[in-house]
Amino acid sequence: MLKKYGLEKCDDVDILMVGQSKLDEDPNRTLVDPTCYRGIVGSLMYLTASRPDLVFAVYMCARYQAKPTKKRLTTVKQVFRYLKGTLNMGLWYPRDTGFNLTTFADVDHAGCQDSRKRTSDIFTKAFARERFEFLIKRLGMQSITPEELKRLAESDEE
Repeated sequence: MLKKYGLEKCDDVDILMVGQSKLDEDPNRTLVDPTCYRGIVGSLMYLTASRPDLVFAVYMCARYQAKPTKKRLTTVKQVFRYLKGTLNMGLWYPRDTGFNLTTFADVDHAGCQDSRKRTSDIFTKAFARERFEFLIKRLGMQSITPEELKRLAESDEE
């Protein structure tokens, strides 16, 4: 995806969004090509199955698909910079391994400054670096090198 959208040479970052981040009003409202923007956001949505750390940022970007602006495109590029810095990060689902999915729900109707939607489970807001890194580990995400990934895939085939 980085290559497809011309971002393979961008600088990388190791945290997606800092705490209290929000996509506030874009005063310039410089529109960008909505077809390209939707393609980029759609590509990112595909990754959320193995990258739950992207859910909040991709959701925020997807909200502006009707009339995307240059400011929103800059935010999407920040997600790609994070991807470049965490290429080997993700959830590993070994074959024939059962796992239990646990969900939680709570109510915080006035949490989002933009939409007043709930913002208290971990996929609905940006966190400070320490909290973000703690939750990534708690989710079971790990960094796997391509060599290790190949070895794991081969051991699953046996």
